[in-house]
Amino acid sequence: MFNRTSLQVAAALASISLLAGCSLFGDDEAEAENKIVVGTTSSPTTLDPAAAWDSSWELYRNVFQTLLSFPTGSTTPQPDAADCKFSDTVSKVYQCDLRDGLTFSSGAKLDAAAVKHSIERIRTINADGGPSGLLGSLERIETSGDKTVIFRLKESDATFPFVLATPAMSIVEPASYPAGELRTDGKVVGSGPYTLENYTEGREAALVKNPSYKGYADRKNDAVTIRYFGDSEAMVAALKKKEIDATYRGLTAEEVVDLSEKKPENEGLQVVESTGATIHYLVFDPQDPQAGKPAVRKAVAQLIDRGALVAKAYRGTAEPLYSMVPKGIAGHTTLFFDQYGDPSVDKARKILRKAGIDEPVKLTFGYATDRYGSSTAAEFAEIKRQLEASGLFEVTLVGKPWKEFQEAYQKGDYPVFGRGWFPDFPDPDNFIAPFVGKENVHNAPYEQPEITDQLLPESRRKSDRAAVTTQFERAQQILVEDVRLLPLWQGKLYVAASEEIGGGERALDPQTVMQMWELHRKTSW
Repeated sequence: MFNRTSLQVAAALASISLLAGCSLFGDDEAEAENKIVVGTTSSPTTLDPAAAWDSSWELYRNVFQTLLSFPTGSTTPQPDAADCKFSDTVSKVYQCDLRDGLTFSSGAKLDAAAVKHSIERIRTINADGGPSGLLGSLERIETSGDKTVIFRLKESDATFPFVLATPAMSIVEPASYPAGELRTDGKVVGSGPYTLENYTEGREAALVKNPSYKGYADRKNDAVTIRYFGDSEAMVAALKKKEIDATYRGLTAEEVVDLSEKKPENEGLQVVESTGATIHYLVFDPQDPQAGKPAVRKAVAQLIDRGALVAKAYRGTAEPLYSMVPKGIAGHTTLFFDQYGDPSVDKARKILRKAGIDEPVKLTFGYATDRYGSSTAAEFAEIKRQLEASGLFEVTLVGKPWKEFQEAYQKGDYPVFGRGWFPDFPDPDNFIAPFVGKENVHNAPYEQPEITDQLLPESRRKSDRAAVTTQFERAQQILVEDVRLLPLWQGKLYVAASEEIGGGERALDPQTVMQMWELHRKTSW
């Protein structure tokens, strides 16, 4: 996503089937058994939805409501606080009608005015790192009575319902969240499945079932405590000691492999794999004397061995990716493989020689040391090895902490740099639009009028997202021809949990945001 913290290739809870039954515990024991403790290495950066476009969404999904959401098994937005639809034929007027009887945990009424206030304050505050960029197509918000909210868009945008379904668009109580400034007292007033009973920054969030909640979530536990760990080693140790019931963010590739092995210390634990939507890719700076040459970019594309890359750097916890739209998202293709096939030194040499490049090409590759997981350094070491083994490239690697890395690539310090992407919503638009245009997320202008002026506008006029495959296949073909972006791998999701915990197979929504209400302790007959 545009500024969202990209999460490590590994997350969340064990997929375990449930046998429901009658508990053998007494009332006090049963109550204790209906509480879940989960661990993560990704803590919220802020408790105010107007300020976060990052992993804070995990907490928001569980304590706030949005107008629409992604129930388990759905890749299109479904009603949450409201029923919504486009009221025109060109996807420019979107109307939402609220459920009856909605209230915030404070007891205050959740009405159309509260919705308008919640979303308008995102743009008014326009916080650094905040989600205001998601509302680029929004012109204004109108209300009709207490229950109807009308969104008028500047241009056709069939992806707008997906935006409303992100936790960034959480509905907040106007009295507790000022229109022009962020709330900073460490408390939350929402209308979601849980209330935030206690919160210690960087350490713990204690959630309890919200008695006034009205929404789609079928809560299968009474309370969830989220423990935030500074590193995955401590989190895994807590899981093995049964201090936590499950992990849902932060496992490294090595830990996934280790936890999957049958040995005494792993007894009673499970690790389950599922397809994720995280992608990793290379970005070429068009202003660089070498990376700006199409032949250089195409030669790199011809040499990269993705299979070896994920095997060596990620030990199989990722899979090769041959398009910017990953598997599992409508419009996914394998066009880079179709174009380049298997890695070939001979083909890469011919590409360079045809362009008059006879000497080894010197390139510097930049990467973040602390943003995408501990395997990133190994990933770029393998890329360097592959390119230099061809005799066609001399590669210098520069790894820096995220803040320094971001400043460097925005200044054009790296001819080539690595980025990760974790989608805001499960639509192919979110894997194409952020990367093209004069102002894109890489701060490296990529003007491609056919995509920005024709294909994306065409696709956004169609509310039936299954009908936009043609536009996105063409957009991806253009990306292959330009090789300004080179997809490398797609992450898998890994869940580690006690065998006593059920519901993990339903806990992740299509944004891989954890729906804590699906988790429960298995009961006995």
